[in-house]
Formats: sequence, C-alpha cells, structure tokens
Amino acid sequence: MHDLAARLRRLPPSLGPVRLIGVDGHAGSGKSTFAGRLARALGGAPVLHLDDIASHGQLFAWTSRLVTQVIEPLARGESGHFTPYDWRARAFGAARPLPAAPVVLIEGVGAGRRALRPYLAGLLWMELPREESWARGRRRDGAEQREFWDGWVAAERAHFAADPSRPHADLLVLLRQEGYEVLPGPGATPRSRRRCDAE
Repeated sequence: MHDLAARLRRLPPSLGPVRLIGVDGHAGSGKSTFAGRLARALGGAPVLHLDDIASHGQLFAWTSRLVTQVIEPLARGESGHFTPYDWRARAFGAARPLPAAPVVLIEGVGAGRRALRPYLAGLLWMELPREESWARGRRRDGAEQREFWDGWVAAERAHFAADPSRPHADLLVLLRQEGYEVLPGPGATPRSRRRCDAE
C-alpha cells in the first residue's frame, strides 16, 4: 500500500495542484475500505465517497453537482464543498469541505466515468466480478435494503453498459488474504506498465 501511495504521489497533478485518483468498481467490491487504507498510507488524503454525491433520485446523474461542488474549486486550488446525502432520511445534509490536497481520492461506482476521466491523474479498478461484488453488498446491507439493491443492480448494469470504467483503468486492485495486489490495468500505457512491473 505504501508503494502504491508513493507511486501516486509521483504522478503529475491533474486538477490544479491536485492529483485526483478515481477508485471504481462494482457496488460491494471493497472500494470504500481500500480507499480508506490508501488514504491512510497517503498520510490522511481526503476521500470523497460518491455515495455522498448520489441520491435515490439520481443514482448516476450527479456529474454536474460533482463538477460544481468539487472539481471546479479543486482546479482553482481551493477546497471543494459537498452536501452529503443521507440515504435513510432521503435528504442532503450540511456542506462539508474537501481540501485541495496533493492527492485526493474519489471512490464509488462511476468514479472513472467518461466525464470525469479528463480530471483524473489515475484510475484504479477493484477487480472483483460483479455478481460476487453484489452478493457481498447485499450481505452487508441486509434485508432492509433488498428492494434498493434490486433497483441498483439494474441501474449499475445500464451505467457500465453505456459508460464502462474498467477498460480505462490504469491499475487493477485485487483483494488477497493478506492485503492487496496491484496489477497494470487495460488503460495503462506501455510506459506505465513497465513502471508498474518494475515496482
């Protein structure tokens, strides 16, 4: 994890002074846990969870809100501000800051979407099959979220069919019994593949 953190710090800034790193994958694939561990390895890098940007009414139609609240301020070297969504109360809360740190992580389904890729310094994909990911997510959220998950699976299928992220991933992240394995992704350039192999 510390080797990966060092690699990400060496990337050129992609958004003003910020290296914006996307962590994408199917729902339930372990993105939040991985991003938290990576953030700690980066010395406390800010993490934006797309669950805070999305809502019941806009599972994937949140790009303009993200650009206005986060992307544009970070590009100016200023802190972004987002209003986290409460999935139980079905309402957006008070604004929270997102500092313009050297590395900022954005994690969630759609973090590598077409509209965001120009702002990313790197895109990581959690390499876990969708059916296994969804089963993990359903177990995590329990029976009370069963109806939501039924709708979510259909929405996620449609999203990735129209706007896939994995083909553009620079790195693939595989969960192992002890930690993670990081491999070059399908979107990695030959130069970045050689660098990854060397490390």
